[in-house]
Amino acid sequence: MIIAAEVADLPPGPKVVAVGSFDGVHLGHQSLLARARALAAQERLPLLVYTFDPPTKVFMRGVGMLSTLSEKLDLLREQGVDLALAVPFDEDFAGRDKAAFLDDLVRLEARRLVVGEDFAFGRGRSGGPADLETVAPTLTVPLLDLGGAPVKSTRIRELLEQGDVEAARHLLGRPYGARGIVRQGERLGRRLGFPTANVETAPGKVLPRGVFAARAWVGERTHPAVVNVGTRPTLGGGALRLEAHLIGFSGELYGHELRLVFLKKLRDERAFADLEALRAQIARDLEAARRFFRL
Repeated sequence: MIIAAEVADLPPGPKVVAVGSFDGVHLGHQSLLARARALAAQERLPLLVYTFDPPTKVFMRGVGMLSTLSEKLDLLREQGVDLALAVPFDEDFAGRDKAAFLDDLVRLEARRLVVGEDFAFGRGRSGGPADLETVAPTLTVPLLDLGGAPVKSTRIRELLEQGDVEAARHLLGRPYGARGIVRQGERLGRRLGFPTANVETAPGKVLPRGVFAARAWVGERTHPAVVNVGTRPTLGGGALRLEAHLIGFSGELYGHELRLVFLKKLRDERAFADLEALRAQIARDLEAARRFFRL
């Protein structure tokens, strides 16, 4: 997949262009991309995704993002996308009128366009599918309905903020994940007998709160894990952090990238009377995770 941040950096020639934020690349996005991919195959043209970094709602409303740019690009690659234009979304871009956006599509040589039914563009969301038709025939894909409601990034974000990773998985089509570099922490887990990796995730990345059974990757090797996302209230609270205990792992992780997917919530985070009570609960969490993984 060829990736660019500017139209001029993409190869010339006609394309099928799918446009949207694609935050999380959930089942609704995947349905749209399948339609776009079929159209590209029919037209014998490459499929380009025109997307935004950060996603428009993340910038405009300050909400958390489901996928970092690198995560989104990996997911788009898995969906068979040939080209990706990931434009920086900032005050200048948000202030562009719809004519400027349409000009981008002309310069991209869009032969066909594909958008979701709720897509709007330009300053004040003044442009819509009818405007896109002035550039190229436009396929408007209805929102995907699951469980009596449309699959949208906002819905998934709300589920994750409640810690409901299993319901989020149903809408994403895969377990929700996070990745980051392991940084040195205070080694509290090691002192309690359960060494943990302190994972520094991207600012603004949505993280489900609580204690979870998870799967972790170090390079290409995978490990069952117990993950805590919270503020460590037993120690007086603080900034939100992600800590992972890799079951059966021994070795140093500092400086390595750790990739995680959240599989099952074990419990909410809560304060304990003392460190011994916390240690006992961590042991129970580990046993619950072992049962989940049938270890």
